[in-house]
Amino acid sequence: MNNKQWASFLGLANRARKIVSGEELVVKEIRSGRAKLVLLAEDASVNTAKKIQDKCSSYHVPLRKVTDRYELGHAIGKEARVVVAVTDEGFAKKLMTMLDV
Repeated sequence: MNNKQWASFLGLANRARKIVSGEELVVKEIRSGRAKLVLLAEDASVNTAKKIQDKCSSYHVPLRKVTDRYELGHAIGKEARVVVAVTDEGFAKKLMTMLDV
């Protein structure tokens, strides 16, 4: 997955205050149309994964999976995070190119 460069780039997006983490906040961002990309941990619960995948597909928000909740949390300098939304178009596009390798 591009040698984890995406994780440090996500950290940069976090420092620029262009991400939101946590299931409820991410769902709110998707509904409002502010989420440009959603990152979901592979080890998310079945219910959470389904909820996020359904929201993303109905609101046409790109969704990418990352290794696990600890890696996702570590990338933004927090404890484990299952889902993160990127709210900036530029960051979202760059992250997608990094994750789609």
